[in-house]
Amino acid sequence: MSNERTVRLPTPDRPWVMRTYAGHTTAKASNELYRRNLEKGQTGLSVAFDLPTQTGYDPDHELARGEVGKVGVSICHAGDMATLMEGIPLGEMNTSMTINATAMWLLALYIVAAERQGVAAERLQGTTQNDIIKEFLARGTYAFPPEPSMRLTADLIAYTVEHVPKWNPINICSYHLQEAGATPIQEIAFAMSNAIAVLDGVRERLARAGRTEQELIDRVFGRISFFVNAGVRFIEEHAKLRAMGQIWSELGRERYGVRDERALRFRYGVQVNSLGLTEVQPENNIQRIVLEALAVSLGRDARARAIQLPAWNEALGLPRPWDQQWSLRIQQVLAYETDILEYPDIFAGSKVMEGLTEELVAGARAEMDRIAEQGVAVAAVPYMKAALVESARARLQRIESGEQVVVGQNRFIESEQSPLTAGADGGILHVDPAVEQEQIAAVRRWRRERDQEAVRAALAELARVAADADAHESLMEPTLEAARAGATTGEWAMTLREVFGSYRAPTGVAEAAASNGAGEQAALAELRARAAELSELLGRRPKILVGKPGLDGHSNGAEQIAVRARDAGFDVVYEGIRLTPAQLADSALQEGVHVIGLSILSGSHRELIPEVMSELERRGVKVPVVVGGIIPERDVAALKEAGVAAVYTPKDFDLGRIMREVLSLVERSANGANGATGAADS
Repeated sequence: MSNERTVRLPTPDRPWVMRTYAGHTTAKASNELYRRNLEKGQTGLSVAFDLPTQTGYDPDHELARGEVGKVGVSICHAGDMATLMEGIPLGEMNTSMTINATAMWLLALYIVAAERQGVAAERLQGTTQNDIIKEFLARGTYAFPPEPSMRLTADLIAYTVEHVPKWNPINICSYHLQEAGATPIQEIAFAMSNAIAVLDGVRERLARAGRTEQELIDRVFGRISFFVNAGVRFIEEHAKLRAMGQIWSELGRERYGVRDERALRFRYGVQVNSLGLTEVQPENNIQRIVLEALAVSLGRDARARAIQLPAWNEALGLPRPWDQQWSLRIQQVLAYETDILEYPDIFAGSKVMEGLTEELVAGARAEMDRIAEQGVAVAAVPYMKAALVESARARLQRIESGEQVVVGQNRFIESEQSPLTAGADGGILHVDPAVEQEQIAAVRRWRRERDQEAVRAALAELARVAADADAHESLMEPTLEAARAGATTGEWAMTLREVFGSYRAPTGVAEAAASNGAGEQAALAELRARAAELSELLGRRPKILVGKPGLDGHSNGAEQIAVRARDAGFDVVYEGIRLTPAQLADSALQEGVHVIGLSILSGSHRELIPEVMSELERRGVKVPVVVGGIIPERDVAALKEAGVAAVYTPKDFDLGRIMREVLSLVERSANGANGATGAADS
């Protein structure tokens, strides 16, 4: 017993902030969900916004079609934010908002909502993700070109340090880097390089304002937080977090001269890995989530400050409130039933952990040096994007070959029918299509009833500051005034688009190296032989258009299909994300493709795929169309009735099989067409 007293902490540590990543349809519905979750013991909010909100479009914009309220809540203006936070005391709440391109706008709306509650900005606690470099690399919800995007990020950080001092103005987000294929070394190096670019940008903005005092730099550094990923290899993942903490404190001391020890702490929140969750045998996802949570909670010296866990059914579709409750209960059992909060760091002195940590530190430093050789992280985006595509391909190859075991997917595949998916809803939440029309009507009503002159003046001032060639003025003040005046998300973003211009991020497909694995080379030889035979029939190499209609920016799957098709002998047309059905149909016609592969992970397939089919028919393009993404089984029949030739979901991990089937579709189409009009014989 005496030994127990010396080993245990005098007082057990407080639990981390517990969140569930939530939000759907409307502000009112999401507010009700948040309040129920808080009643269940959740201690912080994590707001999921829909794709139009994340990318700066109102619900009635063409690109918002099918996306409104699907992967998060639709927030158009200050009234929506007030409704979203109604009855939630913002002076006490810790709110995380997963928002990047429009982070400044959503924080402005949050500040205005707090003002309406009588809460001063100085009291607000929470986080805006605000990591735009990661969006160019992995998630695709960017809105503006890199340089003005970094200006928005820096202005937001500088403003909050002075006026919202308890707020974390940015989460340098390595989570989505791992989801896009990053190895632990890449996740560390890319995230730290992103942080350097952000901090250098903020320091430059402060210097322009004559603010160079070290105390202010310490405060800026101390408000930077991270949002990391933790996969199922939880020993290695814990070492990754210790490595990140070591590199972060060194950066603070050596590059930025930080003297405040508290500011040097590596502060991070986490959502554990969703990439490894499977559609088949989805009940296995629960133990994966628990193990991944251990990586960020076991070791006291590298423990997360906030945790949100995915739901078991995220590979199937949108989680229901009950599914989110299950994930919250996992956190509560870990925090309140186990003894992990009662002991000092259990990895302290571990030779294995120390050795693995040093190995990751050394690898990350070498990778950071390669990025630094290209200038800053923004300039290195094409390099980092290609590296992620390559790492993701290597992971898929290991799964296809069986080298990397995924229980229930490529090994131990015999299974009973899961009762979790046996209900009428298939085990997921289905968003009522009527929500989109309701939101369109609501935003148009808001526009009619507001003070139009006040909005016009506020947006004009925003445009003036944005156009300032020397960028001396902060964009945060006119953004706040636009929010108070009643401007909408789309109007704020469109005002800035007109000044900053548009941008398409690199895809990494062309730069990805050709396959060099012996096992894959053998499999590709068969595909290339079939493609060569098909070329004889077609009179040229088969050509595939890989497209992502709508606002879904999760392009990892589409990129892997494009790379595998290229290596298999196809000519590939892939123009990246965020295309309308009409644009995709135009591209199919102009490029003379023989097959079209469409990828949607946002749940908008039922609206967008039929539109693509209609646009193709209007142009006389008669080629097979295949669809991939997170598509519930109940939707497959409707897609095939719309003319889709094949549907692939996350369970279809064998890209070689998919390529064989696509080649067969092209061959049947060519034999059946016999001179048919359209792109196939252009």
